[in-house]
Amino acid sequence: MVYIDPEFVLPTIPENESGGGTEVDANVLAALPEGTVIKWVQPYGISFWALSKTVDAIMPDGREQRYFLKVYNAARAFEIARGEYESTKELVAAIPGGAPTPVGFGVYADDPTRAFFLAEFRDMKDVLPGDKELVSLVAKIHQKTSPNGKFGYHVTTFSGKHPTDTTWCDTWEEFFTRSMKDTMQAELATQGPHAELEELSEKILTKVIPRLIRPMETGGRKITPVLVHGDLWHGNISVDCETEEPVVYDPCCFYGHNEYDFSMWRADRYRTKDRHVSAYFDLPGMEPNEPSDEVWDRNALYAMRSDLAVSILWPANKNMRELALNEMRRLVAKYGEGYTDEEYIVVSEAPQEVLSGESSVGEDDKGHFNWKSGLMPVPTNA
Repeated sequence: MVYIDPEFVLPTIPENESGGGTEVDANVLAALPEGTVIKWVQPYGISFWALSKTVDAIMPDGREQRYFLKVYNAARAFEIARGEYESTKELVAAIPGGAPTPVGFGVYADDPTRAFFLAEFRDMKDVLPGDKELVSLVAKIHQKTSPNGKFGYHVTTFSGKHPTDTTWCDTWEEFFTRSMKDTMQAELATQGPHAELEELSEKILTKVIPRLIRPMETGGRKITPVLVHGDLWHGNISVDCETEEPVVYDPCCFYGHNEYDFSMWRADRYRTKDRHVSAYFDLPGMEPNEPSDEVWDRNALYAMRSDLAVSILWPANKNMRELALNEMRRLVAKYGEGYTDEEYIVVSEAPQEVLSGESSVGEDDKGHFNWKSGLMPVPTNA
């Protein structure tokens, strides 16, 4: 079983879904080769928005094959299943063998409000790969660049049931600001109003994001939009029992800033840590974007969005909001004056629409930041 922090209340498999059988929905069967016979279907796991099952089948040539079936019962179930299918297909193209091969997706024939995602079943160990093996696989994902040079994706993708607006954007600042704003608004709708959170959110959107992201896209600098997994916490990383190679799954892909994938490689509740981020940056050609002295604060900004998303997806856990608030206070105190053009060339204006309602770093002898000697700020989003 994947490690889940004790603070998180786990869902349980409904009694009417807890047993096995030989029946699958007609549309699931239709996604398999014609003539496939279902041998056995068994519950495998549960979340608040989906139930997963294993499907043992006898193929037309007599071979036995096991599949992984995820059935979504949330709003926008079809879009969630489509996003997972398209994202997984993209991962398989980028890292052959490093992600389960998707088979199909669609709505249930007997209940169109439910949707399914079907893939090959991979028997996996609940352990993290070695640091080098993991970051090397992630780096391969990040080698795949945007087909049109923009930030976004061709379908909406979801972290759990929380959507990411993947409409194409010319800049990462525009894309991430929109994503952060959407997440902030959804968190307020889920957890209720909070005056300080709303005030800090506005400053994050209008001051901190431009200050931390725009320098990477000005003064001759550029962020190359690359494929990101989008939900790379330890529960979506395993080791294949047969090959002993790392496997990643359950993605919500888009083309974005590669550092975004490390938003869940920070907090104490995750098995992935800052040492993994440093191991990634040690790979040839994978150094952090300039200005590199702000890499850990960018990581904190991305982690803040992840904390808010977890607050949405696990509404019974009230600690996530406080963790996000703590990081908001720190970043606003440090970067609250926002972006100025004194050091960088301005190429675009910061988004105007907003919500309603110090790290220790090292420098070399020339005054240049050396991220290897820099230390991540003591995380307030532990």
